[in-house]
Amino acid sequence: MKPVQLYTDGACSGNPGPGGWAFILRCGKTDKELERAAGDPQTTNNKMELQAVIEGLKALKEPCEVTLYADSSYVLQGMQSWMKGWKSRGWKRKDGSKLVPVKNVEQWQELDRLMQKHQIKFEHVKGHSGHLENERCDQLAVAAYQRYLVKK
Repeated sequence: MKPVQLYTDGACSGNPGPGGWAFILRCGKTDKELERAAGDPQTTNNKMELQAVIEGLKALKEPCEVTLYADSSYVLQGMQSWMKGWKSRGWKRKDGSKLVPVKNVEQWQELDRLMQKHQIKFEHVKGHSGHLENERCDQLAVAAYQRYLVKK
């Protein structure tokens, strides 16, 4: 499997509000790099964090050994531990003594499908800490949502 690095970030102005996602995909030890970003006029930060990972994985044309760099504990914990339990309970999560639907279930299911194609290693990056690729993804995601802000 080809080794790739996937850097992701999501951003939102208000929560909910206009949001953006971005990723940088780097293939192996080459200089090949792909950046993408887009936004949504009404969304949440968690949805944008998820969408960044989804879009990055969708950009891969073959199974790869992916190292995912993200600053979202929500995404990383979900992918590494929560998702298995959600799937076993029919995409429900525990809320006290009852089961309730998982939030953002469509995105989690898409992410689950994409994860089956690749070997993924997880790296938590502290947000806004000077990490070059994380800062670049943040800039791209913010620029993506700024297109939806109404000027007064």
